[in-house]
Amino acid sequence: MPDIATPLIAWYRDNARDLPWRRPGFGAWGVLVSEFMLQQTPVARVVPHLTAWLERWPTPADLAGDAPAEAVRQWANLGYPRRALWLHRAAVQIRDRHDGQVPSDVDQLLALTGIGDYTARAVAAFAYGHRHPVVDTNTRRVLARAVDGRSQPGSPAKRDLAAMAAVLPADDAEAAAVNAATMELGAVVCTARSPRCEVCPLARVCAWRAAGYPDTGDERRRQARYEGSDRQARGAVLRVLRDADAHAVALDAVIANWPDQRQRDRAIDSLIADGLAEASGGMLALPR
Repeated sequence: MPDIATPLIAWYRDNARDLPWRRPGFGAWGVLVSEFMLQQTPVARVVPHLTAWLERWPTPADLAGDAPAEAVRQWANLGYPRRALWLHRAAVQIRDRHDGQVPSDVDQLLALTGIGDYTARAVAAFAYGHRHPVVDTNTRRVLARAVDGRSQPGSPAKRDLAAMAAVLPADDAEAAAVNAATMELGAVVCTARSPRCEVCPLARVCAWRAAGYPDTGDERRRQARYEGSDRQARGAVLRVLRDADAHAVALDAVIANWPDQRQRDRAIDSLIADGLAEASGGMLALPR
């Protein structure tokens, strides 16, 4: 297997973007919130929301002491609003089970609401410096190309953790740097559609480049169209509830002019089922 760690660390040292969660002393709670927000959301959109969130709730206990409705409202237009609800529940669990301190143990992190393999290991590695493989979409693409010689990664699988662990240095700090550098490379250089191979620090050892950039197929799951989707209807309902401040809204008045009334009703029913809205006495509101 080629040594990708050494060139990655050198490249990252000189090219890493200045992002809040990479700054010294940012703290485990900030890292956890950032990882929730960064799921399927571009960095540029996350940064201002993250700043506002941590100013309002600088600790897990601060968020846990507020209503779930406020977390959903603060989430604003970040998308996938269940993440806000999960983050609130995780904050309550951190307060009640861990004395308000974000745990460093992967198994304890995995036991929190809304936290999976990636987020648990990201917090343990980036907030606490533990040696764990951290794998996101960008990481998987870099490994697929540089190590396996494929144009795109396959479907996510447990084997991805083993593949990343195999390239990590033994030193904890260097391992954390390689985790971050691999994600960064995939985000800004080894991109899905327009990789900039001419400036890639792995060009000399990349198996895909050596093979002549073969098209080995793309198994990535495609995002469904947003316009006209149930997701758009759900977002419209939540926007009405957020704008209503602490007040409930008459069910009949919630996006009453939506062009597809059955879709409107599905959106409301699904938000209630997900715990993102509550209906009572013909009124609809964010969760209390």
